[in-house]
Amino acid sequence: MYATHPYPNLPDPMVQPEFYDSVVIKRGLAWVIDAALILMLVIPAVVMTAFIGLFFLPLMFLVVGFVYRVATITGGSATWGMRLMSIEFRDQRGEYFDFSQALMHTLGYTVSMSVFPLQLISIAMMFLTERGQGLTDLLLGTVAINRRA
Repeated sequence: MYATHPYPNLPDPMVQPEFYDSVVIKRGLAWVIDAALILMLVIPAVVMTAFIGLFFLPLMFLVVGFVYRVATITGGSATWGMRLMSIEFRDQRGEYFDFSQALMHTLGYTVSMSVFPLQLISIAMMFLTERGQGLTDLLLGTVAINRRA
């Protein structure tokens, strides 16, 4: 009996490794870019609150980051940092994320960032799985791949 492929609509890393080459490193660089962009959005929010927002800075960063991620991933299946790194998310059908997938992925990301051991597990999984999937990716059946040229 033949084993069925868990993600038949996604590029196979053994047959098409170019889709997964350097994606983990690119995701890390995209995360740094996204964190800087989120900070640039938080700073005006702090100023507009007459600096009272400084008392709630972690919460503001969390909320602004959540909205930023959901909006940018919904709009192109990638955050702006991911777009600069030429990577994008695909669901298990090989399609771009819609709003609900972007929301669920961002929620999973936020939970894993909030619980440090989960974040460590997710990072380790990105380096150890053949598709570079983190914990949220495995739970949702999603991947980050290189965009086609």
